[in-house]
Amino acid sequence: MLHRLNSSSLTAAVVPQSLGFEDTSQLDGQPDATWLGQADAQQAAEFGLGMRAPGFNLLVLGEPGSGRTVLMQTAMQVAAAQWPVAPDLILLMNIEQADQPISLYLPAGVGVRLRQAMEQYLRQLGKGLPQLLGELDLAANAGDKTLQDKGRQDAAAWIDQQQAALREVLADIEHDSALFEQYLQSLKRDTLENLEVFVPVQTSENEGLLESFLNRYRVNLLVDNRQLQMAPVIYDNDPTFHSLFGGFDAGMDSATTPDFLRLRAGNLLRAHGGMLMLHLRDLASDQQSGSQIVEKLFRFLRNGQVLIEDSNGSSGHGGSGHFCPQPLAADVKLVLIATPEEYYELHDEMPGLARYFPVKVDFVDSFAATPDAYAAMARFIAYQARELRLPPFSAAAVVTLIRAMHRRVEDQARISTQYAALSTLMQESASFMRKTPSATTPGIVQPEHVRAAQQARLARHQIPEQQLRDSIVEGELMLRLHGSAVGQINGLSHIDLGDASFGSPIRISARCFAGAQGLINIDREVKMSGPNHDKGVFILQSWLSASFPMLTPLSLAASMVFEQEYHGVEGDSASCAELFVLLSALSGLPISQGIAVTGALNQHGEVTAIGGVNEKIEGYFRVCQRVGLDGSQGVIIPKANMRHLILDEEVIAAVEQGRFHLYAIEHVLEGMALLTGMEAGAELHDGEYPAGSIMGRVQQSLEAFRQYYFNNTPAR
Repeated sequence: MLHRLNSSSLTAAVVPQSLGFEDTSQLDGQPDATWLGQADAQQAAEFGLGMRAPGFNLLVLGEPGSGRTVLMQTAMQVAAAQWPVAPDLILLMNIEQADQPISLYLPAGVGVRLRQAMEQYLRQLGKGLPQLLGELDLAANAGDKTLQDKGRQDAAAWIDQQQAALREVLADIEHDSALFEQYLQSLKRDTLENLEVFVPVQTSENEGLLESFLNRYRVNLLVDNRQLQMAPVIYDNDPTFHSLFGGFDAGMDSATTPDFLRLRAGNLLRAHGGMLMLHLRDLASDQQSGSQIVEKLFRFLRNGQVLIEDSNGSSGHGGSGHFCPQPLAADVKLVLIATPEEYYELHDEMPGLARYFPVKVDFVDSFAATPDAYAAMARFIAYQARELRLPPFSAAAVVTLIRAMHRRVEDQARISTQYAALSTLMQESASFMRKTPSATTPGIVQPEHVRAAQQARLARHQIPEQQLRDSIVEGELMLRLHGSAVGQINGLSHIDLGDASFGSPIRISARCFAGAQGLINIDREVKMSGPNHDKGVFILQSWLSASFPMLTPLSLAASMVFEQEYHGVEGDSASCAELFVLLSALSGLPISQGIAVTGALNQHGEVTAIGGVNEKIEGYFRVCQRVGLDGSQGVIIPKANMRHLILDEEVIAAVEQGRFHLYAIEHVLEGMALLTGMEAGAELHDGEYPAGSIMGRVQQSLEAFRQYYFNNTPAR
């Protein structure tokens, strides 16, 4: 059934009065709808972040601008506040195996205290021990074994006294006491075995020797959490091999600094006991070491350990060739953010990755438009206005913003979750309000300010459309927007430039004659059409043959082409227009040139939905407006696209005034009847169509072609 659309059906049915406020300042103090439209994602995020067991990493799927990063960061902060403060991590010199330093986790803040105590111990060691040994004059009595033994005993007792301060730091603190005590004993033993270093002998060879020796005893505070009041939450927005896994401090002299002191922690170690957020795209797009980062992260997920090495995979970069630190255990909840396409592309390359992210948080791109959703949307806009320090928005301005979010998903029944785009539009609207404030409500953003921002954005991206429109108006591109013609129709193309898209009319023409070649798609023959377009043409041909079963195989040769199109044709949204122009050529009936057509069809002649319907209508409207609206122009669209109409107010006004028309069809013959002003004709019981109908005239032409073809085909 043909539907002539009125202005009330051309946009989302939301009115300012239904919101219950005059401007958003009246919504201050109401709950902020920060997870607006993402109830399932919020539930999944809270579940995953609440699971403290190892391995419950989160995979966050959603499009950029949906709020996925900000919302997850906030949720992570809330969850981390319930977790214990993460420990410090220190590295100590392994006297027995210098290439494998000792790692020790200590309560937050204890690491720096131990480092300070060790510095004090080393100062005492460097000052007090030489003084003690100098009093015994060991250098002058090197052969006196008794004196040497006494010096060693005195030194041991003195060291025990000094180490008491180190033990005091860790007293009553949960730690690996046996390991630390073992370390202190090895420290003492190493000192006693190298007492000659502490004997005061003033020679050029000994200069700096003591300092270099004591340097080995220093504490490397790898992770310092003394400032934290909860578990760490880290967002690495520029991950590199070094920032994630750590590395060696290239600024420290490897000749005088022990290798273990040059080790630096990456964010995986810093996030131990907490959470780390990463974007998959940032990992995979690293030109130098992207695949290496992903592979090493995969190993961390499998082993739960981090091996500090340089970006070339060498754990001894810049240090001794034998330095090989042991992997360090780290308990980190990873939150990996990606688009579905990014994740599934990686999943194809690394199928095992999914099992390490058992909690999927799916951010949807739209949600149902209900009265409650509109109220929540208004609260969200009020919240955004406060956060961005923008003036209040009137209820009418809020409605305009809501319709803009409908437009982003081209659906009257759903609202987009592209909140980044909403935020940008709000800021641009506020800017226009400041330039041209309302005389009656200064300081309040009104709908005209929002529309001004939208028009300004359109103007910034309109050059390609304007050039194409000028070509039509000036006659370079041949189009007829008035009157009627046989075998010609205006289809509508959708041109997507990435940051902008628009619709534009294009002439489709057809010629028919007797033959056996069938339907010749000229664009396909010269390889200028895509598979989806070719599919639509085959469906069209199938419907035509099925509509005249008594004449099949059809004795038809027909050519069809998109005129003055040199960049290729793709998509099936012109299938209806192609069928209409073919039926016009077959029947000899002229069709209205002021009515453009968009729509696909199936094998039963039912018209199916297409994309970009708003841009196509508005693009054609602007062309007609430039040439001159005469009340005969309009667009035929699929009935299935009626819910997708979120049109510009200028188009809505033209429809309301009868200067432009929109029609929705369910079956192709409804459109053909509108274009020709004749009855389409229904098939009779004997397979014939009424003689005066469109289909009857097509049938007569096909029968004549059949006769001509057989009469002119040489007998074999």
